[in-house]
Amino acid sequence: MREQKRGNVYKIIMLVVLVAVITFIATTLFMYKYVGENVKYVQVSSGDKGISNTIAGFRKIIDQKFLGEIDEQKILNETIKGYIKGLNDPYTEYMTKEEMEEFSQDVMGNFTGIGIYLTKDIEKNAVIVISPIKDTPAHKAGILPGDIITKVDGVSYTGEELTEASNKIKGEIGTSVKLEILRDGKTMEFEVTREHIKINHVESKVLENNIGYIEFNSFDEGCSKEFKEKLEELKGKNITALVIDIRNNGGGLVTEALDIADFIVEKDATLLITTDKKGKEEITKAKNDPMINMPVVLLTNSSSASASEILAGALKDNGKATIVGEKTYGKGVIQELLTLTDGSGLKITTNEYFTPNRNKINKVGITPDIEVKLDEKVQGQLVIEGKDDTQLQKAIEILKQK
Repeated sequence: MREQKRGNVYKIIMLVVLVAVITFIATTLFMYKYVGENVKYVQVSSGDKGISNTIAGFRKIIDQKFLGEIDEQKILNETIKGYIKGLNDPYTEYMTKEEMEEFSQDVMGNFTGIGIYLTKDIEKNAVIVISPIKDTPAHKAGILPGDIITKVDGVSYTGEELTEASNKIKGEIGTSVKLEILRDGKTMEFEVTREHIKINHVESKVLENNIGYIEFNSFDEGCSKEFKEKLEELKGKNITALVIDIRNNGGGLVTEALDIADFIVEKDATLLITTDKKGKEEITKAKNDPMINMPVVLLTNSSSASASEILAGALKDNGKATIVGEKTYGKGVIQELLTLTDGSGLKITTNEYFTPNRNKINKVGITPDIEVKLDEKVQGQLVIEGKDDTQLQKAIEILKQK
């Protein structure tokens, strides 16, 4: 009886195996009929024959099989974007002609939107807010530095889709955009109306004890000229010390940051060291005598990035400023912007930069001379009352003693 049962079980197992094998063979034949030809094309066009032949192979399939309409320009744009994306560099990107025009407007500090600086959080692969711009719709709506934008008008975006998310947020004046934001593990929704955004790169005032204060919101085109003008105004008010605030400043043009450092650092002193992919080194030095002969404190935080870190490194290593606040972001690579003949562009990472003392910045950041954190109740806020700004208060304390 037991042997009969074993025989029946054995027959059932073999039947199941046989059915599985037949199903596999049938599925393979069925799939080969529909995708085998595609696999053949890819194999023929890949390997040593290069990318262009591979794409040509896919194009042949599309021309033979594809039912829908073909938008040649869209195919070209998406092909280039995908190729550049394959470099796996968060700062290198291809921009269409329209995107290049928008980017140029942003650099000039004149655009339409809600007024936020965005970047890609590499570890989380997320779109993160570096900082809203003061007195813009984003600032007034309550969006804060460090907020993660998960959706724009109901569409999800990852960090790799930063450009697409940014373009989606922009739009016509008077229209609104809905943002889903992740903050401290909580999901929040904001509906913000777009406006014409004009950035004031540099703001200044006089603090107590004749201490001047200059804040940089970005290092876009023209801000070094604005800095010089603001500095002359403050000197006319008899300041004896200066606070330079680059907190929440995500960077901008390297040349602008270097020009500002040139106003402060001694002539012929090293401002920046860069290296390219071949290891070729270039050293940038100050060309002019300094305009400032007074104690300086530079305020930084974790959202001080890129060109901000170039300025911080130049002033710290040359002993021209005391750095107060928190460690900077750690973006120590430079991008070159290439304009192509059709108006499109390629922003490509070409150099890594180091401080004058050859300290690495990329993925490391600059550590302040005196670390001061903000109180939890004001952390993340863009505008903080002077009495609650522990970092600014520390700067004033230091300068009073100079």
